[in-house]
Amino acid sequence: MKKVLVAGVFDCLHLGHLDFLRQAKKYGDYLVAVVAKDKTVKKIKGRFPSKNEEERLKELKRANIADEVKLGYSENPYKIIAEVRPDVICFGYDQEIFIRELPKELKKMRLKVKTYRMKPYHQEKYHSSIINKC
Repeated sequence: MKKVLVAGVFDCLHLGHLDFLRQAKKYGDYLVAVVAKDKTVKKIKGRFPSKNEEERLKELKRANIADEVKLGYSENPYKIIAEVRPDVICFGYDQEIFIRELPKELKKMRLKVKTYRMKPYHQEKYHSSIINKC
């Protein structure tokens, strides 16, 4: 079974997020979606998300695209990769955080993982920074 991992904030789930998940799912048989912890979002974006981590987790589960939805770890964002042990990691077209250190972290974990960047879905319309509010 080929396991695919995606991660994100998934705040105010919208069509862009759903398209990202559908694209990623095509790279394997089992999709694991990781929701960023509130603390992690605050650290990266300088603000808390509109919806808390539990609400975002439930919303993503309700979308019924990922086979498994789980919360990430705020102390070590790479820990979830060691836990899930994916064959593939898919990134959104605009995701930059954690990518630079990923090869080094994968090497430490002794994992060989393919990575892919997904295409944007009407980015002028469906980007979280444009949509802003839930």
